[in-house]
Amino acid sequence: MEEKHRPRRPRARISAYGITSIRWISPYMVAWWSAAFPGFGHYLLNKYIRATLLTLSEVIFNTLAHINESLVYSFSGRFQAAVEVLEPRWAYGYLLIYMIALWDSYRSCLENNRLFQLAELENSRIRPFLLGKSEIHYLEKKSPVKAALFAFAFPGMGHLYNHRIGLAFYAIFWWWVYLSLSGLHVSAYLLFYGKLQASTQILHPHWLLFMPSVIGGAIYHSFTIAIEHNRLFRIEQRQYFAERYGASPIRIFPEPR
Repeated sequence: MEEKHRPRRPRARISAYGITSIRWISPYMVAWWSAAFPGFGHYLLNKYIRATLLTLSEVIFNTLAHINESLVYSFSGRFQAAVEVLEPRWAYGYLLIYMIALWDSYRSCLENNRLFQLAELENSRIRPFLLGKSEIHYLEKKSPVKAALFAFAFPGMGHLYNHRIGLAFYAIFWWWVYLSLSGLHVSAYLLFYGKLQASTQILHPHWLLFMPSVIGGAIYHSFTIAIEHNRLFRIEQRQYFAERYGASPIRIFPEPR
């Protein structure tokens, strides 16, 4: 595309990795998901590299500082054990990353919403189809409920449904890690046979506490991205019909009097 025809602020881009778009989103919702799991707020803003590095930092520093184990002891009323299990060197680093992720996601969301308004005013043409060497991507109407259900069944499947390839397999990989290290599958198997005590003893709380935030974030992100793709699909259809039939003398509906 020639430079003079290139939009200054495009609304969406289709690449081999999927569909990336700019959309309005609540800064408080972004901050909330950053608090639930650092990096998730940046995923909502389509800042995938930054978000992935923050999620890796969350897992590494949380593990080294024993944050989740300390939380389990605190919830159980064993406050002295909660203090003793913490590793202060890594806990301070974890707190720093956590606060920076929270602040940066909120700040970035405010700027994102401003750019979204400017992009809407520019109304650049949306490209609906990409035939690449390794992938085919296209805008289509999607079911947000299906996306959420796929994500609930196995985090990453909702992103795959939304054609977000890299994020999908990243989420699938980490969900297998959480399932394996937490012992959740084996625990559910033992519980099915009525072995309650054995099923609880096999669980590893550190890895188990990651899972509610991960599955909740996957469901919410898949659901909202499906809604966003539907919005882009409608905009592209309007743009196409306006370009093709905007100058046509044929009127389906009578002119207003």
